Amino acid sequence: QVQLVESGGGLVQAGGSLRLSCAASGRTFSSYAMAWFRQASGKEREFVAAISWSGGRISYADSVKGRFTISRDNAKNTVYLQMNSLKPEDTAVYYCALRRYYSSPRTDEYDYWGQGTQVTVSS
Repeated sequence: QVQLVESGGGLVQAGGSLRLSCAASGRTFSSYAMAWFRQASGKEREFVAAISWSGGRISYADSVKGRFTISRDNAKNTVYLQMNSLKPEDTAVYYCALRRYYSSPRTDEYDYWGQGTQVTVSS
């Protein structure tokens, strides 16, 4: 079994920055992709960013391109999400997710999920 633990959420003013972290532990795979999703109150969970095992393939939702940066440290089994120029519409619970092999923007293709961390952006 794989456990994912997110951290780094909080309350920030519009235009500010936050850095989320997600540490994976337990069963490990030879290669796995990781991603960030978010879910605002009353809305469906949506894709934010994904990164391949090597870091060579990265994708972002259009809504966060140019503001968010995903990265990973395989030695620490950790993925990060640097969020800059935050907007009130970025307010949501942010989840990290893991799947074997290739990254994907689809929620139904991820096998493991963290418990989520709240990000609130005030105007």
